[in-house]
Amino acid sequence: MNTNPTSTSAHPLDPLSLDEMQLACDVVKASQPLDAHGRFPVVELREPPKAEVLAFTPGAYFSRRAFVVAIDRTRGTTTEYVVDLREKQVEAVKPLALGEAPYGQPPVMIEDFMNAERIVKEDAGWRAAVKKRGLTDDDLERVQVDPFSAGAFDRPNENGRRLVRCVSYYRDALTDNGYAHPIEGVVAVVDLLEQKVIELIDDGRIIPIPRDKHNYDTPSLGKPRDTVKPLSIDQPEGPSFTVDGWQVSWQNWKFRVGFTPREGLVLHQLSWDDGKTARPVIYRASVTEMCVPYSDPTTNHYWKSAFDAGEYGLGKLANQLELGCDCLGTIRYFDIPAADDFGNSFAMKNAVCMHEEDYGTLWKHYEFRTGVFEVRRSRRLVISFFATVGNYDYGFYWYLYQDGTIQLECKLTGIIQTSAVASGDTYPWGGMVTEHLGGPTHQHFFNARLHMMVDGEKNAVTEHEFVPRPMGDTNPYGNVFDTTKRVLKTEGEAARNANGSTGRYWKIVNPNVTNPVGANPGYKLIVNDSPLMLADPASKVRQRGGFATRHLWVTPYDPAQRYASGDYPNQHAGGDGLPRYIEANRNVENEDIVVWHSFGHTHVCKPEDFPVMPVEYAGFMLKPNNFFYGNPAMDLPGGRDPHSVQDGAVSGHCCKK
Repeated sequence: MNTNPTSTSAHPLDPLSLDEMQLACDVVKASQPLDAHGRFPVVELREPPKAEVLAFTPGAYFSRRAFVVAIDRTRGTTTEYVVDLREKQVEAVKPLALGEAPYGQPPVMIEDFMNAERIVKEDAGWRAAVKKRGLTDDDLERVQVDPFSAGAFDRPNENGRRLVRCVSYYRDALTDNGYAHPIEGVVAVVDLLEQKVIELIDDGRIIPIPRDKHNYDTPSLGKPRDTVKPLSIDQPEGPSFTVDGWQVSWQNWKFRVGFTPREGLVLHQLSWDDGKTARPVIYRASVTEMCVPYSDPTTNHYWKSAFDAGEYGLGKLANQLELGCDCLGTIRYFDIPAADDFGNSFAMKNAVCMHEEDYGTLWKHYEFRTGVFEVRRSRRLVISFFATVGNYDYGFYWYLYQDGTIQLECKLTGIIQTSAVASGDTYPWGGMVTEHLGGPTHQHFFNARLHMMVDGEKNAVTEHEFVPRPMGDTNPYGNVFDTTKRVLKTEGEAARNANGSTGRYWKIVNPNVTNPVGANPGYKLIVNDSPLMLADPASKVRQRGGFATRHLWVTPYDPAQRYASGDYPNQHAGGDGLPRYIEANRNVENEDIVVWHSFGHTHVCKPEDFPVMPVEYAGFMLKPNNFFYGNPAMDLPGGRDPHSVQDGAVSGHCCKK
């Protein structure tokens, strides 16, 4: 089942349709002097003002605008456009001064990947350098060239240019895993606008290219294990959710599906219907950035610090999901309207997957005195997409639970970066994964932007910790401990880190509402006390990825502050995004606030990560805290699963001892 990407938009937050995507690009092409080299790295809905969205009623008029970024390669210009789709005209034009500090560039495009490989392979210096590593002329066409975002290092020959840095891998056959065969010590710096290699770095190290194959395609893997029996997921009456255009209703939840080229999946207007009213929880939720810095100072790796959302676009790199492989059960797919690098609209088929899945026990009690035994199973709604960014694959899974819990789980898989290691040597910058391959230690940082709206537009964030109470009159037995509370009043106060030793946590509350037990309704943010960015404060990656230096940030809502790393992190000199946003130290108590959460995974590579690493998980939860007047899942029906068996017999009733 799919949504129709060409349908007429019925709501202000509906993604642009295919027709609207094409119209936006055509209007820009017709009104501006773009030549054949005009490219479109960003085309998306310009979301209407929040007040307009909240005031909208079905069938009423609403504004409809597109935001477009266009690159004119011939003139070397990059320009932002706002297109009024109702009037079919350009409403605003903003040339970007990317040649001046602090610089920055639009995301790397698919076409850039293809062009970079061609440019590198045509370069005589590169050809000579890789031939010194044992390749012949016949081998060169079988080399895989990987363009990476270039980072920013304040070099006069690089500042203000649109660049990628390219590393290479050898493949004996087309389907070979190139990452098993890195070519060490050679990096080509490519100017994408000038279409040439502007610098070829050859550090002189001649490390033999590892030749052992570590392929992962099915024919190479041999006979699979034969102990896996079928496991079926059946919903004979269909799913419990309903879909109306881009709006989804499931159990008590209601929300709208959105999608952007940078963030990928967006959840809009997430609310809980308690039978009397739809209570808002989050106005908008998405992942706005990723950063992956590497802990290897050598030629091929020191500059790697991919900002996968801002430098490439998670949404633009979304996978076409396969039924029965990526998602199991009764599936609803959403086709996503998009525009390619040339400004032509197309549908990203099956880009977003939605389904239900069992999640074990939700609540249970057996009272042996009375014989009362009740249990209810948990079910969750899963809304997800996968993006492949070069060697890594990232899954983004939003879960909604029947007890009001919200969860984001990021799944990290794919292929690690590799470094060639000579026979008998060890790899000092990470872990050995095979005899001749090392994997650099690195970190993955995500940042989720949560525009909160708990029971209304005015919210606050409180911080809580557990502290022991000294023995004394109020604690004569030494068993008492306290929970502290303080309100984070300003942006500066709200730039906080987790602390596992005190169980530090935060709540987003509505201070204007009181429930029957005298508390403010809220949601508790449950985070992991994981390492933050470990790069030195003077390093370029830390200056550019400042969002990853705090677990929590809170800002007053500003529609211009959309991304944790700023608008154009690609080759940006640093200091943008959240560190800049909070410089004003604005009030965040009882305001329309955005909560930003940075989280991630620090990865020391090991043999089990190769050739394709098993999924690692990172994420957080939002759990209702004084939001409900009791357990909201008490009304779930009991009963048994008629398909469950024990020794071939149908199971008994699961609600009786």
